[in-house]
Amino acid sequence: MAEAPAEVEPGLYNVDAETYHSDPIPGGSLSSTGARKLVKDCPAKFKHWLDNPEPPKKALDLGTAAHRLVLDDGPELILIDAPRWDTNAIRAEVAAVRAEGNIPLKRPELEQVEAMAAELRKDPEASRLLEPGSGVAEQSALWEDNSVWRRARFDWLRNDGQLVDYKSARSCRREDLEKAFHEHGYPQQQDWYEAAGSALDLIDPERPMQFVLQEKEPPYLVVVTTCDPMARGIGRHLNEVALNTYAICRERGEWPGYLPNPMISLPAWVERQYA
Repeated sequence: MAEAPAEVEPGLYNVDAETYHSDPIPGGSLSSTGARKLVKDCPAKFKHWLDNPEPPKKALDLGTAAHRLVLDDGPELILIDAPRWDTNAIRAEVAAVRAEGNIPLKRPELEQVEAMAAELRKDPEASRLLEPGSGVAEQSALWEDNSVWRRARFDWLRNDGQLVDYKSARSCRREDLEKAFHEHGYPQQQDWYEAAGSALDLIDPERPMQFVLQEKEPPYLVVVTTCDPMARGIGRHLNEVALNTYAICRERGEWPGYLPNPMISLPAWVERQYA
């Protein structure tokens, strides 16, 4: 596995996830996840998140496991075939698997992600976009933007210059995807990743990033989509806010909390209801 050099230059790097998430940029950089946290919460919560990495969550394990099978890249999936995981022996075994950077799974979970990967390969558009040999997986982009270093980690960078991001979802129904895209900041992610690809001359600007989304419950339905122009414009604006906030806070060494709220209004839809 290649390592990022001590003196980082803008470029595409083949580094493992741990190296990427620990931030290989001396002095720090801003990721898409960080940018979304900055605009969703406040600088103080972003800084706390930055300084206190969250422990692995079961939902993240399943998502990463699905990535491993779909993209054929990432940590190994290790079956812990025991009826109970709350004994000291099994806890120690699970901890050892995590310590090696791999993912421990119960048998039903392993069967679940294997079934998801099999169903995805049956979808014509998803299988075309993620066809083995058509690109490279899990590549890390590092670039500088007006004195701020930015980073992104592509799920799949196709040889034809198109970015593809694979995500598991509770529901791929259109109305549910609209809510999920807003809740998780996917328009920001798309703009961020496309900015990385453009800055490093890696992508075809005529090919917008595609999201391959798959439900986590049978029959593991798949939807391929991208953000519309309005959503992408909103994502771009929010990223600009995040970048400006990050630059100012880092320069001043101050990460403030929420703005003062001397009075609280009700949500706009409630006001409209009573107007």
